[in-house]
Amino acid sequence: MSRSSVRRLVALAVTLAVAVAVAPPAIAASAPEIVVEGGVTQPVFGYNDAIRERVWVETDVDSEGDGSLDLVALDIMRPAATEQGLKSPVVMDASPYFTTLCRGNEIECIADVDGDGLNDQWPLFYDNYFVPRGYAVILLHMVGTGFSTGCPTTGGAPDVAGPVAAIDWLNGRRQAFDAAGHEVVADWHNGKTGMIGKSYDGTLPNGTAVTGIDGLATIVPISAISNWYWYTRLAGARLNGWHNNYPSLLSNAVTNPDRRTYCAPLRTILDNTDGDESGDYTPFWAERDYMPLIDNIDVPVFIVHGLQDDNVKTNQFGELWYALQERDLPRKLWLTRAGHEEAFDFRRPEWVSTIHRWFDHWLLGIENGIMQEPRVDVETGPDVWEAHHRWPLLGTSSTHLWLRPGTDTGPGGFGLQRLPGKLIQSTFQDTAQSETAIISNLSSVTPFRLAYLSEPLAAPVRISGTPSVDLSAIVDHSDTDFGAALVDFGPPKARVSRSSEGVVNANPPVETCWGESASVANGDAWTDDACYIETVKTLSTVDTWRVARGGVDGLNLFDYAAPTPLVPGETYEFSFNLYPTDYTFDAGHQIAVVIVSSYPQLLCSGTAPACPSTNRPFVTVNVNNSRVTLPIVGGQQAAEAAGF
Repeated sequence: MSRSSVRRLVALAVTLAVAVAVAPPAIAASAPEIVVEGGVTQPVFGYNDAIRERVWVETDVDSEGDGSLDLVALDIMRPAATEQGLKSPVVMDASPYFTTLCRGNEIECIADVDGDGLNDQWPLFYDNYFVPRGYAVILLHMVGTGFSTGCPTTGGAPDVAGPVAAIDWLNGRRQAFDAAGHEVVADWHNGKTGMIGKSYDGTLPNGTAVTGIDGLATIVPISAISNWYWYTRLAGARLNGWHNNYPSLLSNAVTNPDRRTYCAPLRTILDNTDGDESGDYTPFWAERDYMPLIDNIDVPVFIVHGLQDDNVKTNQFGELWYALQERDLPRKLWLTRAGHEEAFDFRRPEWVSTIHRWFDHWLLGIENGIMQEPRVDVETGPDVWEAHHRWPLLGTSSTHLWLRPGTDTGPGGFGLQRLPGKLIQSTFQDTAQSETAIISNLSSVTPFRLAYLSEPLAAPVRISGTPSVDLSAIVDHSDTDFGAALVDFGPPKARVSRSSEGVVNANPPVETCWGESASVANGDAWTDDACYIETVKTLSTVDTWRVARGGVDGLNLFDYAAPTPLVPGETYEFSFNLYPTDYTFDAGHQIAVVIVSSYPQLLCSGTAPACPSTNRPFVTVNVNNSRVTLPIVGGQQAAEAAGF
């Protein structure tokens, strides 16, 4: 449907709404009710006969600046019993991907197979599973994508304008219209909406929650962004791996091909304002930062994230989780050793059971005990899970490991106390080396890094939280990046691989089904089924493993929004966090920290020595005054027991 057609149907619908009084539908004396047994809702409603609708709701934004407010499209599936008075909560997946990159490991797109203007093929299992249990499921096409109008702005205000408008409509505060221009009301809704999704689909719940919209009852962000600046940037430097002008690249990728030329002017605006040349925190990124609005969140939050997610990195869940914990909001957390993955694809039976009970509790008020269970599940090894009451784990405390100088032939080490006496300095030169080069051969000395390696541990050391690095250093350039890697070095050990996000479809494929399926009444031309290929973890057996990493741009040492050149020869304190993690270093293994300047597989600033540079700086570290701080479970006592 073209934009002009949508405008005409809305204008017609508004005219009809003014001229005609629509009588409310009659409700049977005894309306159907949701059935609960064993503390959970039961699949007593049909799926094949479920009502499918597509409606449009006007937002408050004009993303491409053409003078018309954007319309957001909603594909709705609800039990037929809602026509007899059943009141259903909504499970909403808001996404920019339904018609372009699609969803899930099986890359499912939406499709109108029978040509009636309604969506027939629904990605993921939520519709198959929850509609028979009395829920409505909504696929919301983010502004500028799918069947919505406008142009996608990659994290800008229009992103969350769609879910806000949809929740307003569900709660009677806005109008919606179908393709014929008829007004559609959500008189079947029970007033509560839960938002869920992975990656961008999980980011939209975060952005919607910080608006404080009434009617949003819970969010479930999976591998989601909470701050777009820190998604594409790292302490003043542009994250390497994201292309130049990444916001416009992503905007183009999620725009339907036939609208990409139309939306090109908007992408030019993104290119001109995204600040790639500096990596600084600018108004562009402030608009895309949800954390300053965290006090507006007043709903329960269930976070799922991969500890090895090198796409949406762990600081995106970490800062949000810390804020929720500080405010003591109802919350739950799953941390997997996999990467950028759906919970459905790394812990399937437990996920279906848990999200079922979560939605039953928060959208239907069913007391099923889920909030009395431990809040946190952490995967400690391949498919080995632990339950805890908080994260970082109880007993965790920040423990300083002060650097000890190395020799001409060996790496430095650590101590629990600052090394007294004469200042000791170590110098290295920046170079464009790979992460493999940075963390390999840790017992060797190279001129392009400083490595610090513990003795073999006498006892396991578990870290839980956010490590940090504090370097006292002198540089000979006005702009010098710093990067650091925390490394486990020891006998080879099987770990969840970083390739393929650590999860692949089983081969040969074996399907399991999670809900009910439907097909067209006149044959088997298509099937919207609830069956998905089982997955398995992929493993790597190696002796060197990057546990966490981080860095900072020297220009932004004091302020991410305002660059300040360094004075060559002066001493500075370079302090920065590594990405949050939860990891156990086994007894007999060694903990290593490697310090570099450029970290090409992680960051590069907008100016020299940016990705790459020829005039490489020299860096001198004041070893006595520098340290690494690890969030060790058991604190200094555990460190001492391990031999520090």
